[in-house]
Amino acid sequence: MSEERKYEAVVARLWQEHLEAEFPAGLRGVDLDGIDLVMLDADIAGCVTTWRNNGGSLDAKRLRTLRDCITELDQVLPLLIDAEELRYYKRLHRLATATSQIDPRPTE
Repeated sequence: MSEERKYEAVVARLWQEHLEAEFPAGLRGVDLDGIDLVMLDADIAGCVTTWRNNGGSLDAKRLRTLRDCITELDQVLPLLIDAEELRYYKRLHRLATATSQIDPRPTE
């Protein structure tokens, strides 16, 4: 199995898990370190949806957005203490990271 196929399988599995998970109720309307957690989730979901709908590619703007989201996740993950919240955002981090690595050369 090629490296790209492995990432695609990881994204498919993580995306399904994400769709089945409820957003942590305690994080609705919460900003951590100046980052709106609902918007962070929505931005990543939008990028992953676009990637899936475009046959595994993102335009340069969405790839930058996804990479910015990964940076924001790196900021907020150490601030989460609830196990469910941490699980939710760690999965989101893995999903964003895998998606961004599949598409190293963005389309314009």
